[in-house]
Amino acid sequence: MELRGFGRLYNAAGVFIDHNVQGGLGEKTAIYYRDEQISYRELQEKVNQTGNMLRRLGYRIEDRLVMICHDTPEFIYTFFGAIKIGAVPIPVNTMMQPSDYEYFLNNSRAKGLVIHEDLWERLQLIRERFAFLQDVIVIHENANSSVEGTLSFHRLLACADRELAAAPTNKDDAAFWLFSSGSTGDPKGIIHLQHDMEYALNTYARQVLEINENDRCLSASKLYFAYGLGGGMYFPLGVGASTVLVKERPAPEVMFQAIETYKPTIFFGVPTLYGAMIDYVEKTCRRFDVSSLRVCVSAGEALPPSFYYKWKQLFGVDILDGIGSTEALHIFISNRIGDVKPGSSGKEVPGYEVKIIDGQGNELPPNEVGDLIIRGDSIAHGYWNLHEQNKQKFVGEWLYIGDKYYRDEEGYYWYCGRSDDMLKVGGIWVSPIEVENCLLRHDDVLEAAVVGMENENGLVVPKAFVVLKDGVPRSAEKEEELKQFAKQHLAHYKYPRIIELIDELPKTATGKIQRFKLRQLLKQR
Repeated sequence: MELRGFGRLYNAAGVFIDHNVQGGLGEKTAIYYRDEQISYRELQEKVNQTGNMLRRLGYRIEDRLVMICHDTPEFIYTFFGAIKIGAVPIPVNTMMQPSDYEYFLNNSRAKGLVIHEDLWERLQLIRERFAFLQDVIVIHENANSSVEGTLSFHRLLACADRELAAAPTNKDDAAFWLFSSGSTGDPKGIIHLQHDMEYALNTYARQVLEINENDRCLSASKLYFAYGLGGGMYFPLGVGASTVLVKERPAPEVMFQAIETYKPTIFFGVPTLYGAMIDYVEKTCRRFDVSSLRVCVSAGEALPPSFYYKWKQLFGVDILDGIGSTEALHIFISNRIGDVKPGSSGKEVPGYEVKIIDGQGNELPPNEVGDLIIRGDSIAHGYWNLHEQNKQKFVGEWLYIGDKYYRDEEGYYWYCGRSDDMLKVGGIWVSPIEVENCLLRHDDVLEAAVVGMENENGLVVPKAFVVLKDGVPRSAEKEEELKQFAKQHLAHYKYPRIIELIDELPKTATGKIQRFKLRQLLKQR
C-alpha cells in the first residue's frame, strides 16, 4: 500500500508481531518468562493494548519514550507497542546511576518514561531535573500497586483495547533509539529505522545462525543492548521461534539454571560471561545439562581462543564469535556453523561489505593492520545531535567502526583492538588483544587488560592489569611469574614490562573492558 507523501507503508510491529498470528502461529509460545508461557496471540494483544494505552495518553508519530525496563514481557509489549503507533522507544541500561538517566531523558527530550518499580525508587527524588518528561508509567510487580504522581502500566493496560491498526510509517521512519555503551566517553543516541531489524534478521540470524521457528533463544546480554535486542527478541520473533527472558543479572549459576530449565537451542553470551561460566564449572566441579544447545554466540569483545577451546571441551558446543556494533545494530562479521577459526572474528556476513583501510582511505592487502569500515542496510541513520561525529563516523554508505583489524589470506578477520587502544612499542604496532590472550592462557588468570604506559625514558611499554581466579593469592612473585610466562610466548617487544594485579577491571555493562579508564588511572598516579 502506498499513500501520497508516505511512501510504501512499513511498520516493524507488523513484521515481528502481527505476521506470526496471521501465519497461523497464534497459539505457539512466543515468550518463556519464569512460570509464564505467552503465546503469539497473547503477545499481539498486549502489544496492541500498550500501543492503545500510549495513544490515549497522547503519544503520536515520532514522540520519544525512554524505557528503563528489566528483561520481562513488558519490555517487548512497550517496545513494539510504541513502534506500532509510530512513537520511538529508547531502551536504556537498567544498571546506571540517577545522573545517567537524567542524561538519557534530557538528551533524548523524551516525553514519557516506562520504568520498573524498583528502578523508579532510585529516580523519583530527581524527577524535577527531567526537563521534557511528562509521564512516568511504572511497571509494578503487583498489578494493583500504584505510586503517587505516576501512572500504573498494568492498570492502564487493562483498560486498553486489544485491536490496533499500525500507524502509517514507512521503512525509513525512525523506529527506535539505542544509546552507545559509553566505552569511549559519553553515550550517543543512535537512531535506527523501521527496516533495520528485518535486515539484521535476514542477514546474520537467518544466514549465519540458520535460525528457524523450532529454535528457542536465550540471551545473557540484556534487551536494552543491540546484541541482546536481536538475540533475545527480534531474531526469535522474526521467524516464529521462542525467546526465554531472564530478569536477573546473568551470573553463571543463573544462566546454567535457565539453560537446564528452558532448554534453549541458541545461547547468546559475551566473552567475560563465558570465562566466568567456565571458571564456575572448574571451581565447583558441577556438571550442567546443556545438551539442548545447538550453537552459542559471542560478541561485545573478541573471544579469547582459550575460552573457545575450554567451552568446546566442557560442553561439546561451538561458540561463534563475531563483531557487531550498536551503529550497525548487530553482527556483521562472524564465524559460522562448521567453520570456526578460534581467535578470529570470522568472515563477512552476507549482506555486508567490509574493508580494511589505511589513514588515507586506501584498502589494505591481507595481513596488514588498518581501520575497519563496513556498509549494509542495518546501519543507523546517525547520532542524535552530534553533527561532527556523524561526519566522522558515517561517511556516505560506509560506517567507520573504530577498530583495528587485519584480514588473513583465507578471508578471516582478526581483531587487534580499538583504534585508540593500539600500542606502538619500539616503532612497531602491538595489539593489546594478542597480549591479553597470551596471559589468559595461564591457569591462574581470569581476566587481563593491556594498555600503554610511558617508562622513565618517555617510551611506551605494555602494562597489563590482571585479575586472578578466586583463591589465587596476589604477590610480587605471581606478577613476575606472569611476566615470564608472557615473555616465553610473545615476541620480545610485546610482552608486558609491568603487571599489576587488581580485584576487577572497569567495564561497560555489556562486558567491554574500558581501557581508557585504565589509561586515565595511570595518568593520575
